[in-house]
Amino acid sequence: MSETAPLRVALIGYGFAGKTFHAPLIAATPGLALNLIGSSDAAKVAVDFPRAAVVADPLQAATDARADLVVIATPNHSHAPLARAALAAGKHVVVDKPFTLDLAEARELAALAQRHGRVLSVFQNRRWDSDYLGVRQAIESGRLGEVAHFESHIDRFRPQVRERWREQAGPGTGVWWDLGPHLADQALQLFGLPERVFASLATQREGAVVADWAHVVLEYPRRRAILHAGMLAAGGSPRFLVHGSAGSLVKAQADRQEAQLLAGLTPGAPGWGEDPDELQWFGAERNERWPTPAGDQRRYYAQVRDAVAGRGANPVTPVQAVALMAVLEAAAASAVQGRALTPALSEDERAGFERERVAA
Repeated sequence: MSETAPLRVALIGYGFAGKTFHAPLIAATPGLALNLIGSSDAAKVAVDFPRAAVVADPLQAATDARADLVVIATPNHSHAPLARAALAAGKHVVVDKPFTLDLAEARELAALAQRHGRVLSVFQNRRWDSDYLGVRQAIESGRLGEVAHFESHIDRFRPQVRERWREQAGPGTGVWWDLGPHLADQALQLFGLPERVFASLATQREGAVVADWAHVVLEYPRRRAILHAGMLAAGGSPRFLVHGSAGSLVKAQADRQEAQLLAGLTPGAPGWGEDPDELQWFGAERNERWPTPAGDQRRYYAQVRDAVAGRGANPVTPVQAVALMAVLEAAAASAVQGRALTPALSEDERAGFERERVAA
């Protein structure tokens, strides 16, 4: 790749994640060229990207000479094998969340990327959501004082089990592996790694075969961070609720970018990422409403582009991905064992994560 040539991108997977999130965001990011898509449905791809080459074999797409950056948006069990092949072929790699199925795979890929000198990043696009950006801004301003209680909800009303791999039995399926990576990543960016993780998972809907309800508590010395996801919440829940020593904060509605993408809005178009739902702050003597900053998930891919070119930092590093995987894995094990567990990270891994978090 020259200084002026766009970064050539191969996107593997053109299901919900690939079509709805990755492809539009990549196409709307200057300096990226989506010129190859790995999919078994060439006709579906041609409707949206008629000039892109289509490769049916995912492994072939991961190693194709026409790509500098490989983006993996396939079912979770295939993340590690495809990333392994792409890195071995000298590609830079973006993996959709969850990074891998377990901590051992996460560590293996992190070491492989370092050995090959390639950028390896995880698609934590919700770090650039309006709701999270607003809550983070409020916490960092000090207006809440010392945060004691933090709740992050992704609750939906989907009483019918869908015919899709995320809701079928198999490795890496169920709501915790689907939404948990977003919930936990945001909490870790705000507060660092917890001392312990306690989780309860349940299968609630008629016909469900994997967990569709998750309630996870990250335990800090004095603070508790509650991460919750469910599919039977018709009335909804506040997206964020934060209680601190100087006040409380409520963010009622979620970021709109997913809804905008589903409606066909092009990223960067007028109104993109704008959030009219204000942050509500409650203090001892008065209440206030604060504007919510606009979100823009394109910033993730812009930072990946710059990291590959050596002009900026990787937005979601392997160090962060390994730490998050340890928390996700601890929660899954906690739900089985019925007790709080410590994420299985070494002291060096914990210190490395904290260094990156503070520097961000």
